[in-house]
Amino acid sequence: MSENTKISLGTFVGIGMAMIATVRSVPTLAAASWQMFFYMIFAVLFFALPVSIMSGEFSTMLQDAGGPQLWVRTGLGSKWGFTTAWLLWVQIFPGMVMVASTLGPLLGNTIGNQVLGQNHWFTLACIIVIYWIIALLNLKFDMAKFAGNFGVWFGVYIPFAVMIIMGLLAVFKTGIDVHSVLGTFSGSKLWPSVDTLKYVAAISFIFTGIETLGVYVPRMKDAQHDFVRGVIFALIAMVILNILNAFLVANVVPSGSTQLTNITQPILLFCKILGWPTWIANVFILLAAIGVFLQLSGWVTGPSQSMVQVAREGLIPSKWGFFKHNNIGVARNVVLTQTICITLFALMYAAPDINGIFLLLTNTTTLLYCVLYMLIAIAFIRLRYTDPDAPRAFRVGKSGNGLAWFWTILFIFGIVAIAAVTLGTAGTVNALIMAAITIVLTVIPLIIYSNKNDQWLKDAQAYEESQK
Repeated sequence: MSENTKISLGTFVGIGMAMIATVRSVPTLAAASWQMFFYMIFAVLFFALPVSIMSGEFSTMLQDAGGPQLWVRTGLGSKWGFTTAWLLWVQIFPGMVMVASTLGPLLGNTIGNQVLGQNHWFTLACIIVIYWIIALLNLKFDMAKFAGNFGVWFGVYIPFAVMIIMGLLAVFKTGIDVHSVLGTFSGSKLWPSVDTLKYVAAISFIFTGIETLGVYVPRMKDAQHDFVRGVIFALIAMVILNILNAFLVANVVPSGSTQLTNITQPILLFCKILGWPTWIANVFILLAAIGVFLQLSGWVTGPSQSMVQVAREGLIPSKWGFFKHNNIGVARNVVLTQTICITLFALMYAAPDINGIFLLLTNTTTLLYCVLYMLIAIAFIRLRYTDPDAPRAFRVGKSGNGLAWFWTILFIFGIVAIAAVTLGTAGTVNALIMAAITIVLTVIPLIIYSNKNDQWLKDAQAYEESQK
């Protein structure tokens, strides 16, 4: 790989922030009111920190292309490695629809039409049209690198800064609004309640994607040192930015009126409280839209690279052509297939309940990730015993496996708790829909693997030879 395609620590952090740092998650966290602190602590201790630490050890131990699927394949074998790559890919079907659903309100408010922004048909149209544009752009350009170098400033850092400044000025002017989502404070409000448990998965998975940064390890200039530092920096920044912004937003949004897909709602309220012109909100909306656009772009290529890798290994039917890729490693057939599937999932927004569909998509993505993360946790601890002497530039614990077990147990507890709460609070119909989608998408790779044949690998190898 040429030096021109290598990425620095700063670019790597930028890519990470573009993928996982977005103002989109703020309304959901704010909806939990004072309980946001409990849920964020839970998310960090039982999810974000363990998976970050595990991915750090994995990525410095196994630096070949592949990321999580390589980790699980090394620890549990080819079948489960392939299943991991598959899950990492298919979770973006509902996941990216959920992320893209914020585009409708953003674009509607950009032209000053709030009613249009909350129209489910307009939301559906925005998801389909814009995602197809993003997919086609990723076939031609290295959008992930662009997002890390430049776009992340306009789509993530600046919008977060604007929200913090406006929110702080608003709270200095009004104090704590007793009629807001935040309301009055009491110690009992810090503990989780039945009303807010439905947000646990969405809040915990604010950090989703931090482990997929492993696919960029082969492109880093100094992966041995920069990967761990980059992940930790991104994690700390995420906690601070989300908690501060969510607190400020919860203090201005009227109780019971939170719009989970509409990040412009608090900005317009900030302008009203401060007496500022609404063009400020329009500028913010444009930047937030860029942020969503860039996040979607980063997810187009990240998981698809894992599918390219398993296709090269002969684990995907060769007639699908998933091993065929361009000079930046993007596979046309993979990208187009996932875009068609995302379009199908987007049709759920034909139903008028935008908040309900948003939570359904979020929770479905959560369950798929729970299966994926369970495989990662098992592979992590198993490798400590099957390959104890492998070089680990970053190792959890200087000696022995006690600390590795500690983080693994925390992680597994977090995964099980998140899955249980997700299904328990979704309602019977939604729980059945989410469980069915999860089971079907998990079984498919096992069926494909059981039917693999040697010709798939021969075709993939022949293609790679033809590209030299």
